[in-house]
Amino acid sequence: MITCVDGMLDMELVSPLGTRFPVPAHLLYRSQDPLVVEFLFHDLVRGPVPWVISRELLARGMLAPSGEGDVRVRPTGTGPDALLHVLLTSPGGSAHLVTPLPALKHWLLRTYQLVPAAQEAEALDLDGHLDRFLNGAS
Repeated sequence: MITCVDGMLDMELVSPLGTRFPVPAHLLYRSQDPLVVEFLFHDLVRGPVPWVISRELLARGMLAPSGEGDVRVRPTGTGPDALLHVLLTSPGGSAHLVTPLPALKHWLLRTYQLVPAAQEAEALDLDGHLDRFLNGAS
């Protein structure tokens, strides 16, 4: 049984002056944690940098500006040239990333094949998470 959907995504970090730098990202979706997508950005200086983003936020952000606080997502353009802008903010700084929207959409659709939107609560292993938490395991 397939329990995860992963893949690589070509993203670009946009500097304040508009210069773009390639930032490969590994995306991981687990059926055991069906509400989120993990992005693992590959930074040559600091090593892997993980971010966890709501799957629903990504899906809404493909249609219209979405999110507030530390994660905001918005689409630009249409068709095969459309882009998805992901704006991340933390106490250590902020990042503006862009990626081809069709590529992310294709990957995200695979996650909905694994766990449909209406079945996320059923796939969430709350008892298992609670047991691990109470017994000190991760």
